[in-house]
Amino acid sequence: MGDSIAATPRQNFTSASHLQAKDQLLSSSPGFGTPAYPIVERQKPALRQPFAAPTTTTTTNVQTVLPIILPPQTLRPVAFRTLTKKHNLTLTSSGLGVLATFVGKFCGSGWREDGLAERALDEIAKSWKRNGGGLIVEDGPDRKLSNILKTLEPCMSGGRLDAGKLSRQNSSVGSLSRSNSLINRPEMGRDDSQTSFGLSGLNVEEDSQFEQEDTEGSQLDPRQYLKIISAFHQPRFSYSTSKKALEQVTGPTSLLPPIQHKISMFRNRYHLVHQRLLRNESFQTPAFSTANRPRTLGRSGSSVVSAQQAYKITPISNLLGRSGSARLLLGMLVHSAAGHLVLADLSGSVVLDLSTTRPIPEDGAWFCPGMIVLVEGVYEEDGSNNSNLGVAAGVGGQIKGRFVADTMAGPPAERRVVTVGSSAGVDADSTSNGTAHTSVGSGFGWIDFLGAGSEKAMGSQMRRIQRRIFGAESRPRITTVPTDLDDIAPPSQEEDQHPSRTKLAIIGECNLDSPRTLEAIRAIIASYTNASENAADFPVSIVLMGNFVSAASMAGSTKGGGSVEYKEHFDALASILSDFPTLLATTTFVFVPGDNDPWASSFSAGGACVIPRQGVPDLFTSRIRRAFVTANAEVAKKEKGGPSSPPGEAIWASNPARISLFGPLEEIVLFRDDITSRFRRNAVTFSKPEGDEDDEMPAAPGRAEAETPDLDEPTHAHANRDLDSMVHEATSHLPTTSSSKTFTAPHSNNHNLNPGSLPSARKLIKTLLDQSHLSPFSHTIRPVFWDHAGALSLYPLPTALVLADAETPLFAVTYEGCHVMNPGRVVDELGMRRGAARWIEYDAKLGRGEGREVRF
Repeated sequence: MGDSIAATPRQNFTSASHLQAKDQLLSSSPGFGTPAYPIVERQKPALRQPFAAPTTTTTTNVQTVLPIILPPQTLRPVAFRTLTKKHNLTLTSSGLGVLATFVGKFCGSGWREDGLAERALDEIAKSWKRNGGGLIVEDGPDRKLSNILKTLEPCMSGGRLDAGKLSRQNSSVGSLSRSNSLINRPEMGRDDSQTSFGLSGLNVEEDSQFEQEDTEGSQLDPRQYLKIISAFHQPRFSYSTSKKALEQVTGPTSLLPPIQHKISMFRNRYHLVHQRLLRNESFQTPAFSTANRPRTLGRSGSSVVSAQQAYKITPISNLLGRSGSARLLLGMLVHSAAGHLVLADLSGSVVLDLSTTRPIPEDGAWFCPGMIVLVEGVYEEDGSNNSNLGVAAGVGGQIKGRFVADTMAGPPAERRVVTVGSSAGVDADSTSNGTAHTSVGSGFGWIDFLGAGSEKAMGSQMRRIQRRIFGAESRPRITTVPTDLDDIAPPSQEEDQHPSRTKLAIIGECNLDSPRTLEAIRAIIASYTNASENAADFPVSIVLMGNFVSAASMAGSTKGGGSVEYKEHFDALASILSDFPTLLATTTFVFVPGDNDPWASSFSAGGACVIPRQGVPDLFTSRIRRAFVTANAEVAKKEKGGPSSPPGEAIWASNPARISLFGPLEEIVLFRDDITSRFRRNAVTFSKPEGDEDDEMPAAPGRAEAETPDLDEPTHAHANRDLDSMVHEATSHLPTTSSSKTFTAPHSNNHNLNPGSLPSARKLIKTLLDQSHLSPFSHTIRPVFWDHAGALSLYPLPTALVLADAETPLFAVTYEGCHVMNPGRVVDELGMRRGAARWIEYDAKLGRGEGREVRF
């Protein structure tokens, strides 16, 4: 013990010891905070010169830039590719001139070969957005673009932007847009309370100089604002019941996600329909009621408002203990494990008794498992249906008893102008007369549903650009509450003079393995090129929708063929498209696949594959892409100073896909599916009442006038007749019987099509738009990717819906402001019009589709 004590180095720690700062130890005594050993003062480092010369002898060689005079027309293709295509900005002639001077001075002769201009323009676009410059890049009276370029001049070194200098300049650049923010702030009125916050408040005043500016005498191409949105890149949203708003879902997606994503998918779909109903005027309880009328499901449109009756939705779990009471339920039709048809919501489920149920409207809509419906009836708690097979009983599960349904209807659709909260369709006259279309709630105007901008942020700016390109607005404004489904009125003589480059050609069921189909496609394309050699007369886009082969490809059958045969079919199409280089160089071609196209056809064998699905693989489309590259090169050689419009391209879209034209203003949904036959196979059948045979017998004229039903006591037949008028008075656009290229005509003057096809089209349209979903089926009927189910939603309603159903004849009908079109088959050899090619031509300016036909 003594040896160990003597060996301890305690004698080294004396007051004279020189200790380093890292060797100082604190005392372990809790009552003192002083060090146990003396503190040695820390030596200060030697001072150095503040601007000492660098110690290294190496020097950095900065590349010398030779300034040039760069014409604006020469810079236009690069500026369009960077600002418009990449950053979705619009460049005016004044802004192009300023940018050309900047690029020529600081990027020099290597602006094109070394890619210096594209990098500089990319940073300029980011700085423009960072300072709230808006959608239009111009050097206006505020000289905002010139000020941004001045701040970037010190950052240019050898034709490139120095990242270190740029990071120090960002703080000063950000103050440019705030210098006059208080001076240029517009006055806020009562009507502007919902539109004054956000991006729309940055540029609310009309720029007369921009409206009257002539961009060098050339017509702007609307293809600059055309965007194809894939179903797998569309933003995903979920409805928050606590915030009463849509929230964007972040995070990676998966084709095989956890089971919780499936539950969230159905829950989100139910919440969207439920909040839509609660915002409907028919489900708002009036403050004062002059009459107590019985609640009956007698309305199916969002525009029909009854001030004397309001509907109230009851959760299914609240039916317990309320036997014999009439209730209105909202839920999804599903099949239970015991084989019963039940109605399920978030609180539970109940067995339905449809023995006396009447659908609303009668024979006007389909009701299939997987749909969300409104059911009105009486709950009977008789102890039946108490089987616990596969599901729990009571609250949260299947309750005992049954619900005897009297009527069943789909949830009323909501117009797009109500959902996004747009005020573009409200006139001062209609507001003063009290006939303006009002809605409960503020809508979702700030939600960017497609990734192309929201209505509140970009709607006003895009409308200015749309009026500048298309001319005066020809689409009628929706100002009043319509009483029926009237279609758009025929265009006047002034509207016929609008620029013709407002059309989209839609061709359906392009079976490329049929020689007749290839001849029909050649005849359709030749009809545009033969009519005029001017590119301004060509359509903005040509949409070719599958199936591109008549049988499932690569499914093991000899009829469908393999990968080699499938590629040969597209090579044959490429040889036809190569004969029209001018059309290819000025038009956007969109290809939407079907169930018979790979890769989905290799395992589904032409059956119902999982949706959404990817486009046709690039492995089979190399010849078509090469044809577009060759056509763009040939047209570029003929034009001097570079192309004035975006080059032509072929886009292999998903199914479904969306076309965004002018940002949030135009949304066109493309969907290929034989959905009519699927509705017929899986629809719920209703028993016919016993007294229907007597009701259909014609009555005497005098007796019919005497038995007019009382308006205060509405009978079931009168309510149903009032409802059916909204569906059966819809106007359709069908082709006439001319042998050449034809335009639309009312369905009453058409004698070519089956008379029963038009009611079937109305029935299909009402079912889909009321459900606000492209595939309102259970997953056993039509499987869906859980993480991408939002791409199938039709909320808000698009401006146009292309529903390519090969088993349904051509039609074009407007319902609740949404124009629904079906191009049918491009060649219908089994029909009455043999040797004729038929397609749909949609006018984006008028919001109207027309059936076209050409003989070949």
